[in-house]
Formats: sequence, C-alpha cells, structure tokens
Amino acid sequence: MSAKSRDPVVLTRPAPGVCLLTLNRPGVRNVMTTELTEAWDAALDDIAADGEVRVLVVTGEGSAFCSGADLSWLDQGSPEDLTIDRLRGRMLPFYRSWLRPRDLSIPTLAAVNGPAIGAGVCLALACDVRFAGPAARFSTPFAHRGTHSGMGATWLLPEAIGVSRARDLLYTGREVGPDIALEWGLVTELAEDVLTRTLTVAAEIAQAGPIALRLTKAGLAQSFTGLEHALQWEALAQPVTMTTADIHEGILAFRENRLPRFRGH
Repeated sequence: MSAKSRDPVVLTRPAPGVCLLTLNRPGVRNVMTTELTEAWDAALDDIAADGEVRVLVVTGEGSAFCSGADLSWLDQGSPEDLTIDRLRGRMLPFYRSWLRPRDLSIPTLAAVNGPAIGAGVCLALACDVRFAGPAARFSTPFAHRGTHSGMGATWLLPEAIGVSRARDLLYTGREVGPDIALEWGLVTELAEDVLTRTLTVAAEIAQAGPIALRLTKAGLAQSFTGLEHALQWEALAQPVTMTTADIHEGILAFRENRLPRFRGH
C-alpha cells in the first residue's frame, strides 16, 4: 500500500487470489467513522462481486488495528435524534457493515498489527482466522465507558474464548496482550511481522479449490447446530465438489507431485 494514499480504505492484490484491505486512517487509529464505514462497505461490495478473490486479509495502517466505533456524534446530536428507537436504527446497520467478513463466502484473515479496542475486537473476531503482532492489544472497555457492548461482542467473544473469559474481558475492560490472546484463542498465531505472515498463509489458502473453500466456510458457519446437521451438510457439499473439474485437477496434481491449478469449476 502506498503510505501516501488518502483513501479511507485501500485495496491491494499482494498475491494471486488474495485481496488485502487496509483501514487507512492512522491519524485517528482507524476509528470507525462514518467516512471509514462507507468506504469499508464499498470495498466489501467490490470484493464480494469479484470472483477472482479467494481470500481476504484485513489490517490497519499505522500503530493500531482498529480503535473501535466513533461515538463523538452522540455529543453533536439533538435530543430528537438520540431516542432509543433512532439509535437502534443507526446501530444495527453499523454492526452489520463491520461484521460483513463473516458473511463473505471466502475465508477472511485478520492481521492485528496493533490495538483492537471495543468494536475493533469484534471486527477481528468477524474474520475467520486472526494473527497478532508484538504490538497487538485487545480490550472491550464498553461498560467502563458507560455503555453496553455492541457489534456482537456478547456472542463473538464466547464463541472464540468461552463464556468465562468473555465475562472477564467484558466486565473488567482489561487489556490483553498477544501472549494471552494466543493462549485464550483470540488469535491462532503470533508473528514478528504479522502482515507478512498473514499474507503468506492467505496465499497458501488461495491455492486450495475455491468451491471447496466456500463450501467449507458455509459448513463451519452452521457447525454449532450439531453433528447430524454437519453430516447432512457434508453429504451434500462433498458430492458437489466431486462433480467439478477441480477435483480431477487436484488428483492429477497429487499424482504428478505438483501444485494444483484450480479454476473454480
């Protein structure tokens, strides 16, 4: 990414099939302003429509990954704009915008290069796999700002680290460094150069069969429903992949001891 870019969000293609999305408001630690949210939505629209993208990596420019939601507008709104009903109508679209990595059909990876705070933690948790650098920090200080948690924190945190540890983070608002984040399962790996490592893994994932990857993500999304539902899904999804040209390429590549060239059909 060009360090001089003024775009709120920057999209680059560092490897075949890999799209890197960088939140580019380092001066405000990538806080989720209205401007950034609109640019994020537009970028996700482009990625979702691009059949060549097989993996998405999300990171932040500068010293922070994402410092959460921008609530400065609360001090600027009129009493008529700050009713419960109107606030709810504003918050739900905001939540859904930033949780869109979960809805993408492709795998999404977070390269947490610095602090992820509040809704920034939820953004990281919205990605399928998370990597942390030495400067990564995670905190959800919602209650210590006088507000209830948002953007799915009460579901995303227990899913990732269990109910007891989710209570710890949400009740205390304390900061967790990369070592504890790894121990607890907030992230899956630590790396000195977190973006390079994340992009390397993304490139490896992008070499897999794109149809198989998309179906695997869809299957994992419903895995909580139980083993029988998983078996029913796999009994359909696996035969789908067995009717594609990709499986023949995969078998041939294995026999020829080379990397497969999957084309997604």
